[in-house]
Amino acid sequence: MIEIRSCEGFDEQGIDELEACVQLQIETWGYDQSDLTPRKTFLLAQKIGGQVIGAFDREPGGKSAQTLVGFAMSLPGIKQIQNGPQPYLHSHMLAVRASHRNRGIGAQLKWEQRREALSRGICHMEWTFDPLQVTNAFLNIHRLGAISRAYLVDFYGVSSSRLQGGLPTDRLLAEWELDSPRVEAIHARRPVAVEDFQERILVPAPIGQWKASDRSRQQARAVQLENQQKFQAAFSQGLAVLGFSRDAEGNGVFELGPLTQMESSPQKESTQGSAFSKECKTF
Repeated sequence: MIEIRSCEGFDEQGIDELEACVQLQIETWGYDQSDLTPRKTFLLAQKIGGQVIGAFDREPGGKSAQTLVGFAMSLPGIKQIQNGPQPYLHSHMLAVRASHRNRGIGAQLKWEQRREALSRGICHMEWTFDPLQVTNAFLNIHRLGAISRAYLVDFYGVSSSRLQGGLPTDRLLAEWELDSPRVEAIHARRPVAVEDFQERILVPAPIGQWKASDRSRQQARAVQLENQQKFQAAFSQGLAVLGFSRDAEGNGVFELGPLTQMESSPQKESTQGSAFSKECKTF
């Protein structure tokens, strides 16, 4: 009974859907006021061409009010590429309530972001994610088909998020080419060509526990520093994160290879309807 749709202000019960996003943000990251994205920023995002898309749960029978259990918020941006300035969306936040995780809601929100963006002729999205969070990396790279070729050291500076565990806010930049053959194949659940992986970078399964404990936080920091050097070296050689897997112990494995094959793949015309037939330029 999950409905994915744009947040509309106040629902049928008078609940402010944008304020519900703010509260879920606090619940998810534990931000204090210095880091909190306020309601007016969610409202602004909608007004200037961004997205605030919610996941709503309703009890069977439809008699009770819908409850916000997840949201995705993006902001519009401009990229300067070879063919000139092009619009794109930066997906700033994705959150799912703890009680509703591991049900594919995060992926549903991202695919709705893609659908809505393509309907406007916007064919590129980006966002940052913590390379120490295995679940997020699996979603971004494996389930959505994003790639990464940039490592951003301490991108946000000091963070009050409990998920950060006091570590520097190192991030990978996810690039999502919405109409690429790779992404379209994943969306259609078709096989994706096996890439030529030349480097693998491991994230230990218990890294989240290490970050949360004062006694083991330095162990997490050591992994962060080691992987930072590995990513930077690989990216400087022209490699990119093209795959992500989990081994039998639950460790995450970033799989890196050259972009040559992907860049040479011809752009395909979308098969999802005339609303998606607008020309998209590759970044």
